[in-house]
Amino acid sequence: MSIYGLKPRFQALLRPLAGALYRAGVTANQVTLFACIVSVALGALLCVEHERAALFLLVPLWFFVRMAFNAIDGMLAREFGQASALGAYLNELTDVISDAALYLPFALLPGSNPALLGAVIVLSILSEYAGVLGHAVGKERRYDGPMGKSDRAFIFGLLGLLVGLGIAVAPVLTWVWAALTVLIAVTTVNRVRRGLSAPQKS
Repeated sequence: MSIYGLKPRFQALLRPLAGALYRAGVTANQVTLFACIVSVALGALLCVEHERAALFLLVPLWFFVRMAFNAIDGMLAREFGQASALGAYLNELTDVISDAALYLPFALLPGSNPALLGAVIVLSILSEYAGVLGHAVGKERRYDGPMGKSDRAFIFGLLGLLVGLGIAVAPVLTWVWAALTVLIAVTTVNRVRRGLSAPQKS
């Protein structure tokens, strides 16, 4: 079970916007790169200004907007004939870069455990790699949970909201990072196991 399962409904809401962007000449790859650039810029800002707690309110807002961009670039690619090999590479690479950039500032918060958060970042990359390896063995890309990209966005967005509102999260951060490492590891195993048992793409 994963928040990713809500994606079709989210896409349906965004389809008119995707159509408008297509008519305006915007490409899927442009949307993908723009989302990554903003993510890295926001992560850098929060690293530099991590003592300004209110700035962390930008995290849940941007995660929501970025999810919209991710849905839109996919629709532009599939539904408007913009799918390409370059787009496939950009989609996967920019996702892990963006996630790492947005997670990193949380290592600088009081009570955080940078080593554990580093493990979360590394495992997140591995879980996405395990998912995309489905293509390499002639099967579908895997999005299994329980802690996929959308689920991680929810957790970090919630933490950003709490920090931005001045609610103390220091006592629980280490426990959150520890739980995430376990859940992401389970996610990776699920993606490999279910990928191996899935039928070959026709």
